[in-house]
Amino acid sequence: MKKKKFTYTYSHIDVLMADPIGPLSHTKREAQLELINACLRSIEQNPNPTLDQWEIISDVVNFMETLLEMGEVQDPDDLIGDAVAALAKAGNRHIEQNVPIRFDGKDLSTIRGVIEDYAMVGEHLSARTMITAHRLT
Repeated sequence: MKKKKFTYTYSHIDVLMADPIGPLSHTKREAQLELINACLRSIEQNPNPTLDQWEIISDVVNFMETLLEMGEVQDPDDLIGDAVAALAKAGNRHIEQNVPIRFDGKDLSTIRGVIEDYAMVGEHLSARTMITAHRLT
C-alpha cells in the first residue's frame, strides 16, 4: 500500500498573505464552528459516531495546544491538558472495549469548554496567527 503524502491546508504564501491584524473572516470561522459542533453532537448522540468526527474534535484541542505553546493563549486551569486526557480516554475505551467513541459527562464539558475558547480566540487573534498555528499543528 502506497503511503499517503502529507499536504498542508495552508501554504507559506497563505501565512504571508493573511491579515496580520484582523481575524479570519466571519464566514470561515462560522463554517469551522458549524462543522466542529456537528461532530461533537454526533459523538454525543449518534449511535455510531465516526473516527473522523473524533479527529476533528482532536484537531481543535491540538490547535489550542499549539496556540498555548506559541504563547498566544493562557491556560491557568489546564483545560487543554484535561481535554487531551479526555480524548485519550475516549479513544482508548473505543479501542479496548470496541464501543462507540464517546466522552463521559465531565469530559464532554471539558471538550465544550475548549471549543468555546477556540471560538473566542478565533474572534480576537489575527488571521496570520491562526494560519501559522494551523500549519504548526
